[in-house]
Amino acid sequence: MDHHSVLFVCAGNICRSPLAEGIFRHLVSKASRSGEFEIDSAGTGGWHQGERPDRRSVAVAADHGIDISGQRARRIEPADFSRFDLILAMDQDNLKNLRKTAPTEFLGKLHLFNTLALGSNKDIPDPYYGDREDFEAVYTMLLAGCSALLPKVGNALRGS
Repeated sequence: MDHHSVLFVCAGNICRSPLAEGIFRHLVSKASRSGEFEIDSAGTGGWHQGERPDRRSVAVAADHGIDISGQRARRIEPADFSRFDLILAMDQDNLKNLRKTAPTEFLGKLHLFNTLALGSNKDIPDPYYGDREDFEAVYTMLLAGCSALLPKVGNALRGS
């Protein structure tokens, strides 16, 4: 059995990346593939380290039967670049920040989430300054992307 490790990354690790982690973990579990995956999330900044995800992310996930309340925000660390097979940034700004800090030999692991998942160069917008509807819209985008990503993960890691 193949083993894959996926890290979802946004700015503060309290809105988008915890949702992506929770959604992907839920889909992997529903597909009875939990043993194949290590799934985590992180932020490029450390402003919220140790905090729970944003209450609106927790609420939207819960509305869809996914519990992300036990997650804690963390900042990406140097070891993550070697530890994870795929590091998926929620937007171009975070992808640029990751590219600045990643050792050269690991740059191939960095991708824009939507590019790898859906073949699109669209950012997942940060809902932090928005309202509940913005978080719901982000959930819908992440669900579509994670659903498309799951069957592709093995191929993405083999470079096909």
